[in-house]
Amino acid sequence: MLKAVLSPADCAKCGYCCSFRRQSLHMTSSFAKETIEEIKRLYPEARFKTRANGAITTDLDDNYLTDDSEEEALCYFNKQGCILPPRLKPFECKLWPLCVMKSGEGLVLALTPTCPYIEKDLEKLKTAATPVAKAAAEYVRTHPEMVIEYRADYQIIVPVPEERAGNEQF
Repeated sequence: MLKAVLSPADCAKCGYCCSFRRQSLHMTSSFAKETIEEIKRLYPEARFKTRANGAITTDLDDNYLTDDSEEEALCYFNKQGCILPPRLKPFECKLWPLCVMKSGEGLVLALTPTCPYIEKDLEKLKTAATPVAKAAAEYVRTHPEMVIEYRADYQIIVPVPEERAGNEQF
């Protein structure tokens, strides 16, 4: 979460980013493979599934009550805010409301159009996103499954640098 443009209080009361319609299950966050065993130990009731691209995500299939594609199911780990310790939280969750996308320009950080609380001041977003882009560059080297194809309804904020990034964190 970009605290410079999104308050933790707004984020916690909303939870929109932690619920998924059946039709958008492809957007659920992927967990780093190296964290899965510890998460299973801490939360034995949590269920996971592997996508075709190798990404490991929460299995929300049984959380739906109907067959309606518009119905939403909440991520198992959202209990009025995320219960995962920061070291186990998916990178995409830390990045929200930005995501790493592959566009014609290469990798970019793009703004999710659905976050209702984000400050849409482009310069402030660019300033907040620049160090995040460096961390994203480092992360996607070992976790390429988190990169998604660019969609025109997302606004490109900054490019993800191609050169080896430092260990900057956000």
